[in-house]
Amino acid sequence: MGLPLWLPKGTLLRERLENFLRKAQVKAGYDPVITPHIGHKNLYVTSGHYAKYGEDSFQPIKTPGDEEYLLKPMNCPHHCEIYKTRPRSYKELPIRFAEFGTVYRYEQHGELHGLTRVRGFTQDDAHIFCRPDQVKEEFIKVIDLVIYVFESLGFKEYTAQVSLRDPANKTKYIGDDELWDKAEREIQEAADEKGLETVVELGEAAFYGPKLDFMVRDAIGRKWQLGTIQVDYQLPQRFELEYIGADNQKHRPVMIHRAPFGSMERFVAILIENSGGNFPIWLAPEQIAVLPISEKYHDYAEQVFNDLQTHDIRGFVDRRDEKIGRKIRDAEVGKIPFMLIVGEKEAESKTLSVRKKGEGDVGSMDTNSFVEYFNKEASTTN
Repeated sequence: MGLPLWLPKGTLLRERLENFLRKAQVKAGYDPVITPHIGHKNLYVTSGHYAKYGEDSFQPIKTPGDEEYLLKPMNCPHHCEIYKTRPRSYKELPIRFAEFGTVYRYEQHGELHGLTRVRGFTQDDAHIFCRPDQVKEEFIKVIDLVIYVFESLGFKEYTAQVSLRDPANKTKYIGDDELWDKAEREIQEAADEKGLETVVELGEAAFYGPKLDFMVRDAIGRKWQLGTIQVDYQLPQRFELEYIGADNQKHRPVMIHRAPFGSMERFVAILIENSGGNFPIWLAPEQIAVLPISEKYHDYAEQVFNDLQTHDIRGFVDRRDEKIGRKIRDAEVGKIPFMLIVGEKEAESKTLSVRKKGEGDVGSMDTNSFVEYFNKEASTTN
């Protein structure tokens, strides 16, 4: 329970989302990394995750040599390890490591909820290691990235929530007051500079630092956290991260944790609800349905489909023994952006009769003309 299985259409949707963000991250200067699904228990003891969540998480995996490993609950300790693989200079910073990393947390059975709360999920995780004087600039750049993601995918209504410590119960958090106050101040200043209307929630901070959470409502009005950005002065201390400054002395970097989607599972669930399954053309798992009027035109339909596949247009040929009206209705219900109808006239003239979801007939065209039309329509939604 709580370990989702991704079926083919869901997998296509997820892959398109991941590729969309990968391209944006490359432009923003992120380096891709990959970390394992398990880690030595001591790694999470050092980070503080084991003390906070160990008893409520999956139990350790014991090796024949009496070592203990855990299913990875967070990606950040592993990214700290990557940072420490060699000495760093102030001239290199900021360093940005990004990973679609799967993590595992033992949610109680009664807390599981569809794709929005699960026990195994993939975060579009990244960690920025920067100098203290770079924190606000980097934080603002991440806000821009989150807003770009939300706007590209049609999320118009969201709440920017500044999640702070509970001042009445500081035992839940690690680190001293001075660094916490500094981190909280930097987050609010960055949000103000971007003109975000924010709400403040006490007690919603991560145990290692405050954060800016982007909250979106589902179909029945419940709020879910999707994107998140966090300022962390604690893990660099716990992992003894360093860089050599302009003064040739050792200094401690600051970490910014960020995930624009949050988790792929939760994001996809809320995206489906918000869009009603009407995805942008570039994101739709199936973009075309080739609809032969009868079995006589299956070969031509296959030829059309194969031609379009070479242009990275995804879809299928509806070979069912059904009337064309039924095929069109089913494609409309299935939210397929384009229906390409082929019969005797189309086969003879090597053309397609094109229908667009929700709009009806848009005309007859050959495959090259349709590819041009398709790319133009897809670009207006990406």
